[in-house]
Amino acid sequence: MFRRLSEHDAYGQNYAAFGVIQTGKREICLIDSGDRAAGESVAGWLKERGWRLAAIYHTHAHADHIGGSATLQQQTGCRIWAPERECDAVCDPRQNVSMLYGGYPPTLLRVPLLMAEPSAAKVLSAARLPEGWEVLPLSGHSPGMVGYRTADGNAYIADCLCSRQLLEHYPLTYIYDVAAYLRTLEKVKEWDAALFVPAHADPTTNIRPLAEYNADTVHRNAERICAICRKPTGFDDLLAALLSAGGMTLTAARYALVGSTLRSYLSWLCDLGRVRPLLIDYRVRWETVK
Repeated sequence: MFRRLSEHDAYGQNYAAFGVIQTGKREICLIDSGDRAAGESVAGWLKERGWRLAAIYHTHAHADHIGGSATLQQQTGCRIWAPERECDAVCDPRQNVSMLYGGYPPTLLRVPLLMAEPSAAKVLSAARLPEGWEVLPLSGHSPGMVGYRTADGNAYIADCLCSRQLLEHYPLTYIYDVAAYLRTLEKVKEWDAALFVPAHADPTTNIRPLAEYNADTVHRNAERICAICRKPTGFDDLLAALLSAGGMTLTAARYALVGSTLRSYLSWLCDLGRVRPLLIDYRVRWETVK
């Protein structure tokens, strides 16, 4: 069920990879919990082998990373720790969907893909970390995302970057703060680790090439947006142009995820002085600054 990485470290894989760290005799901690199916699988694995789950350490509050936590907490009584800026959304996952949607989300968005079940998380502090662990700041993909370097020297770096294969199909992956995201990629390129374990790419000893590819993808996305906005363009028309160019169909979830990401790109480009909003006839159109 788990792929071993080192003496104490392993990871599980569903849609997003999660860390499985042995912290004592027949005792583990998790770094994230995957989706609900992953949580149920881990709970079954623990029961069959008589192992104990001591705690879950979350990187951020997105559903594919916290979806198994409620099940595991109910079945094992484990403690759950989350970064300060992510903790409230772990306890009340509607906050994530509200941020994507820009208001209280309709029922069609309150689905497991976007909204996990709530769990009782507490704010992470250094005193709560297992011995030898280090918190790695990774803001950008979400407001307060972190990673963890374990005592074995492996860096679990969550969603700070994606695989080349994923970006080739979905170049507009979710980003909350584009400027912070790019700063994080610059930091990650300089880090050392026995292994880097991203949530959406294979473990690697050398993260620099993939970090550079992710940064290049952001800049290519920016160029596409600026090219489309040479003619003043409304938000929905801009979103439609980007989705159709990528051969993607429009679903409610994709409208929320890609739409929120597009707003983040427009904010970043506006702050850089590369695009500007035009308020015309009660409508907003975005125009590239020449």
